[in-house]
Amino acid sequence: MLERLAARHEIAYLLTRPDRPRGRGRRLASPPAKEVAEGLGIRVRQPERLDDGFDPEVETIVVVAYGQLVPSNLLKRARWLNVHPSLLPRWRGAAPVERALMAGDEETGVSIIELVEELDAGPIAAQQRFSVEIDDDAGAIFTRAAELTPDLINAALETRQPEPQTEDGVTYAEKIGPADRTLDPTAPPVAQERVVRALRPHIGARIELDDGSFLGVWDARVAGDTLELLEVQPPGGRRMSFADYRRGRGA
Repeated sequence: MLERLAARHEIAYLLTRPDRPRGRGRRLASPPAKEVAEGLGIRVRQPERLDDGFDPEVETIVVVAYGQLVPSNLLKRARWLNVHPSLLPRWRGAAPVERALMAGDEETGVSIIELVEELDAGPIAAQQRFSVEIDDDAGAIFTRAAELTPDLINAALETRQPEPQTEDGVTYAEKIGPADRTLDPTAPPVAQERVVRALRPHIGARIELDDGSFLGVWDARVAGDTLELLEVQPPGGRRMSFADYRRGRGA
């Protein structure tokens, strides 16, 4: 997203979270957006939190998955445009793409809203919808949303009277938890396959095994009245075809 916006606009700076320990070695690592910004020669700001001492320096700030609270007093110092990958007011919250796929939504989209104190409830400055194809996973939806966003940002910048969101049709996309990842063998195969696609390629679905461990599920398809596993990941192992996994277990 940053690369696409930088190709069209002068970016004053990137505002991102501080470097954090990451990986098994717990070495200090930069957020991916910071690495991109440095490659583009864009100044980076990394405050531990936003407070009264933060000076926006600009008229407009574009927010993409920032993950930190923007205090109400700072919302008044600049125009904060938030990129949200859903057709608001449907799927406000942390996991709109995943929840849309799990629910079997036939279309989704991107909304550019002005930030307000209430979660994802700001007026809509630009919005575009697109169809969810039968084989789309979260990766495909995120990619399509990212491709649309630069044009939508341009439209939002020109919109000075954004449309207030209606309260009809409001739904919330709760953060994905362990229970959401675990496939329910009693659920219809179609519902299970939706979960697999919703969590691919970034989180991964899973099946609880008899010993209490979990078999990761990265690809599956509906075959008649059953769910056919295609790609799995054993506990502590690498991804492999389900056929190879069964052979390794002597099944």
